[in-house]
Amino acid sequence: MIALVVLVNVLGASTEGDTGDPGERERAPAEVEGAAPVRPEDLPVLPLDVPAVTPETEASCPAVMEKLPLELAGEPSRRVQSDTPYVYAWGEPPVVLRCGVERPAGWTVTASAIQINGVQWYVDTTDPEATVWTAVDRPVYVEVRLPSGVDSAPVTALTVPLAEALPYQEPSPGP
Repeated sequence: MIALVVLVNVLGASTEGDTGDPGERERAPAEVEGAAPVRPEDLPVLPLDVPAVTPETEASCPAVMEKLPLELAGEPSRRVQSDTPYVYAWGEPPVVLRCGVERPAGWTVTASAIQINGVQWYVDTTDPEATVWTAVDRPVYVEVRLPSGVDSAPVTALTVPLAEALPYQEPSPGP
């Protein structure tokens, strides 16, 4: 019975005067509401500056990149242009992840970190156009840049794959 309901909803209900003969049935097209989803190929290629690749980056970042989701907080992944494979982006305006960045300038012994799902993040809010979250307790720093107005949902979603890909390491803030 469920399959019949689904087929009627997908194929459309028959019109009045239906004789029951499948050859005589006229079917109204199914109505699908909502906007078409954005596909990665619909978004322009995003050029990104990236830090130089170090031996630590080569040792750690491939595991991070393998764990990243194709969709993040309802936004599709998108193509990027960079000098390394250790960057990833989703949506428009883009949420950008860069693996193997330098320690953030503001990450000092007096700075605080926010822990989400076992990952410690230093949050930099000095740029009015973006909030930059940097994981500070892994073998390499992993940065997630969120456009202004985007909440922490993308960062929260990335904590599990990040924790699975990289082991915990005692944070090392600057002086």
